[in-house]
Formats: sequence, C-alpha cells, structure tokens
Amino acid sequence: MNKMEKENKRKYEFQSFGRIQLKTQTISKVCVLVLAAFFLFACTAKVQEEGSGEVARGAAPVKVTDVKRQQISEKIYYTGLIEAREKIIIIPEVSGKIAKINVEEGDRVQKGDVLAELDTRTVRLQLQQAEAGMAVAQANYNDAQRNMERMERLRDENAVSEQQYEKVRLAFESAEAQLKQSKAALDLAEHSLDVSIMTAPFSGVIASKNAEVGDIINPMMGGGYSTASGVLTLVDFSVVKINVQVSLEDVVRIKKGQKASLIVTTYPDKVFPGKVTVVNMAADPANKKFGVEVQAQNPELLLRPNIFGEVVLEVSTHEDALVVPQSAVVEGSYVFVAENGRAVKKKIVIGLQNTNLLEVLQGLDEGESVIVEGNYGLEDGAEIEVSEVLK
Repeated sequence: MNKMEKENKRKYEFQSFGRIQLKTQTISKVCVLVLAAFFLFACTAKVQEEGSGEVARGAAPVKVTDVKRQQISEKIYYTGLIEAREKIIIIPEVSGKIAKINVEEGDRVQKGDVLAELDTRTVRLQLQQAEAGMAVAQANYNDAQRNMERMERLRDENAVSEQQYEKVRLAFESAEAQLKQSKAALDLAEHSLDVSIMTAPFSGVIASKNAEVGDIINPMMGGGYSTASGVLTLVDFSVVKINVQVSLEDVVRIKKGQKASLIVTTYPDKVFPGKVTVVNMAADPANKKFGVEVQAQNPELLLRPNIFGEVVLEVSTHEDALVVPQSAVVEGSYVFVAENGRAVKKKIVIGLQNTNLLEVLQGLDEGESVIVEGNYGLEDGAEIEVSEVLK
C-alpha cells in the first residue's frame, strides 16, 4: 500500500467515526427530551389529581334567604311615547293682522289669560255701527209696538177699518224683523271682537310660538292644526298620557281605572303614579293588538312630551303570599333548601310573578332557607357552606 492509499484510508475512518458520534449525540438528546416530557406529564397529572381531590372534598359556598309572607303584585311592562294630556293650537276664528303677542315659549299661563290680539280697530268700528243700528231698530220697534196696541183697542171698538189695522200690523212686524236683524249684526260684531282677543282655554305652558306681530292670519287657509300654523301652541302636561299596544293575552287582564305607573330613564328612581283611562275593545287590523291609554300625574312637570316611557300595569295582587326571590328558582320550577349543611332540591308550584319575586303555592313552608346564590350547578344532597343570610 503506497503512501497515498494510506492517507485516504485514514480520512475515511475519521469521517465514519464522526458520523457515528453525531448519531450517538442525536439519540442521546432525543432520549433526554422524551424523559423530560414524561416527567412533566407525570407531575402535571399528579397536581391535577390532587387539585380535583380538594374540590371534591370542599363544601360549596352559598347565600340563603328565608321564605316569607308578603304582598306580591304581578306586573306587565309596555313602552310608549309620552304626550301632553291637552294640546291646542291658538288661532283666531276671524282673519286679521296680529297686533300683540303677550307670551313667549316656555311661559306658564293660567286659564283666561290674554295670549295675543289681532288688530281690532276695524272690528270696533263695526261694533259701534252695529250698536247705532240696534238703537234705531229698537226705537222703531217701540213706536210700532205702541201703534199696534192702540190699533188693537180701536179694532175691538170697531173704530178702524180692516185695511188700517193690517197696515199697522205689517209695520209692526217689519220693525220687529229689523230689530232682530240689528241684534244679530251687533252679536256678530261683538263675537268678532271677542275672538280677535286670544285667551288661554286652560292652564298650561306655551310650547311654541308660530307667528310674529304684523303677520296676517287666516284660519280658513293653511295647515290647520299643526305646529306650523296658528299663533301659539299651548299644552298642559301636568297630567301626561301614554298609549301602548298590548296583546290579547294581556288586554283581558286590563280594565279602565286600573292602577298603573310610569317610569322614564331620566329619573330611574322615581315612579309616576297613574291609572288606565282607555281600553280599546277592538284590535288594530294591522298588528292585531289593542290600544290602551294610561294617564300619569306630573305636577312638577318633570315628564316632557314626545319622550319614551315605560308603563307598568299591576294586573294581579295577593296580599299574604308565600314568596321567594326569582334567583332562587332553577330549572324552571325547582329550588334548593339549605338543611343541615346540605342542598335539598325541591319542586315548587309557582303563582304570581314579577321581576324580583315569585309566589310559591306548593312545595315550601314559611321560614325555610332557600339558596339564592351559588345554586346553579348544585346537585341534590351536595355539601354546602352558608356564607351569608340575606334579608
């Protein structure tokens, strides 16, 4: 073997040794990783087993309250738009130019207050003319009446002819008709003057001012009863009304005069008392629901028209009912009772309900402790620990 062949053999042996060493190192690393993973898995499983054992052995913390007797009312809720009880567009019955507007938007007025006036100079002249015509007609009538009375006496004495009598009678009837005509003209002039002065038909608040001094107003033209017509808009919302659409299932339990209340988000802690004033007997053809109107007292004018409010209707009330909180009920008709450190599951029969309470007709006795917090997920007979007794 020459020198070159020996050198090539040494290189081959060195490379083979390196590959063997590399494989050995790789296998060693894989073994270490597998052992580490196995060790970690074993530790985790042990911890989970120990943890689950502690949960299984611990008592569930719960809060309870006593079953008691009190009044309960079943209530239904509907939302609607609040409106003023009374609203009117102040508009004169005759045409004319606005001479005065004595109020501004937001002013409170009393019934009979003068709100605005038309220019009444022409109407006052017409009134004077009518008064003068009335005076002439009254004088002519008085004279014709005296002549008629005298002529009747003469006729009874056969002292006048029938033709003379008829002439005086016709003159009297003409004077009487002229008097009636003059009185009608005077009444018309007085009425025109009265309606030219616009007064408040009820106490309330000026909601809007729809015209200015100098504007010509004509009640026979324009938009009729809208906020864009007339001179002023007067509203009375010391009492407000709210109309809601209720289902057939609810309307059969609602009666006129029934107690109700109104709630708005602006005053969440304040309840405005009221009553049902209208219950429609026929359903709306479009939505098959029944209109119900509720009026509520608003003496401080806190409620404003054209905002949404929630109507609360008390449809049934039981005075001495056995009640529990709504949170005590699970699975629709079951409760858990705390007895000797255990949760005892009981089925109940439910009567009236509202958002907070429900009436228990069967299944519980007064004074029992029902679980109201921590009851979801409990099993019948589970060990419990009472952390708090709620009143």
